[in-house]
Amino acid sequence: MDEENVRRRKDKDTREDDEQSVHSNEPQTMNLQKQAKFFISPFSSVGLISGICMIVGTIIGSGIFISPKSVLANVGTVGPCLTIWAACGVLATLGALCFAELGTMITKSGGEYPYLMEAFGPIPAYLFSWTSLLVTKPSSFAIICLSFAEYASAPFYPGCDPPQVVIKCLAAAAIVIITIVNSLSVKLGSYLQNFLTAAKMIIVTVIIVSGIVLLAQGKTDNFKDSFKDSKVSVSSIALAFYNGLWAYDGWNQLNYITEELKNPYRNLPLSIIIGIPLVTVCYVLMNISYFTVMTSTELLQSQAVAVTFGDRVLYPASWIVPLFVAFSTIGSANGTCFTAGRLVYVAGREGHMLKVLSYISVKRLTPAPAIIFYGAVAIIYIIPGDIETLINYFSFAVWIFYGLTVFALIVMRFTRKELKRPIRVPIVIPVIVTLISLLLVLAPIISAPELAYLYCVLFMLSGLIFYVLFVHFKFHWAQKVSEPLTMHLQMLLEVVPAQQVTE
Repeated sequence: MDEENVRRRKDKDTREDDEQSVHSNEPQTMNLQKQAKFFISPFSSVGLISGICMIVGTIIGSGIFISPKSVLANVGTVGPCLTIWAACGVLATLGALCFAELGTMITKSGGEYPYLMEAFGPIPAYLFSWTSLLVTKPSSFAIICLSFAEYASAPFYPGCDPPQVVIKCLAAAAIVIITIVNSLSVKLGSYLQNFLTAAKMIIVTVIIVSGIVLLAQGKTDNFKDSFKDSKVSVSSIALAFYNGLWAYDGWNQLNYITEELKNPYRNLPLSIIIGIPLVTVCYVLMNISYFTVMTSTELLQSQAVAVTFGDRVLYPASWIVPLFVAFSTIGSANGTCFTAGRLVYVAGREGHMLKVLSYISVKRLTPAPAIIFYGAVAIIYIIPGDIETLINYFSFAVWIFYGLTVFALIVMRFTRKELKRPIRVPIVIPVIVTLISLLLVLAPIISAPELAYLYCVLFMLSGLIFYVLFVHFKFHWAQKVSEPLTMHLQMLLEVVPAQQVTE
């Protein structure tokens, strides 16, 4: 009997110790939970104005400062060039309206991933996440940082092109710095983004206002016979669209945060209808401004179009152009890195990627493994590639999935009639976007075939091998290999699965 009492007393003491331990850890656990929720929903309560600002701020980045030369090079003259810029804005708006129906019908964050999952099942969704993680997202990061490097180095090499080694080293340094900043602090990355977005709008306003003033002064010589001697073909138009649409990339960003939008049924389409046409007007006016001071030949010979514009219009204050363009491109790169963890988190949660890529830092509550992974792959893309080549292959890959996602909307009109559709676009819009996407993907292959496009397709399809082995059959030997690596990365980076922090 005495032994029984002693055992009961010990059990009671043990329970009291456990309760004290739990209570003593409650403040820390609650604090971690709040911070984790901040990471997982950093855009919580996004309203109409914030939605418009997000679209404008995400789209306007490096593209408008590097793509004008590439668009012009493919069509030859001013008239078709301006037409392409306006048409790209129309296509982006139509595509975004299709995504608005998808986003309000399937109210899950993660962009194209949940829509492809609902319409076609896990394999296309997996291939999308595979391609995004290893091709489109890192190459986008690389393109933006290369753009930053070109503009940042241009003032130091007046009258000639900066050496490629300088551009690539500077781009790699930018990737490393942005990666470190976003790995260390979510708030620091957010504050940096707000500052750089403001700087971005300053330089856009300066270029547009300067162009309007020059037009008012009669600087219209370069617009005469603007369609004469143009070299328009199916292939050239497709490549011109690739470069123009790169500048508009980001039109679907609100679909990555559908769960955090206030009243998405109203604010999602309104943000699109207001935001993208506003960007289109800015882009057309900026191109007009460029042509007020440069002929087509001079624009094609310019290493950094906005820098040349500043040298001719804003002298002696021309130094502000490369400075603020560098701010703009770094802001776009920082925004890409800042939002990179969302798709990785979703794919890791679904078991479609290495689990460690969906882990977050215990101390800093940042997606450190995902950000470091993006930075490392982006540096690999910088080493062999130039900007125009990267843009072509990026656009080729990304429009395959844009077209497939819009086609999913058409398919679900017939296969998922029970789903509620608060926004319902006319069926002709997704049909047009799907056909244009198909044309954009096939035109360069048919008219000017290159092995690089085949390599791109083969790389995307190679994801099927990993899907069959590690997702479908769930080979356990892969886990035995990855578990020690995951354990060491957890200890090195101090990261854990998000659910361990939020529960």
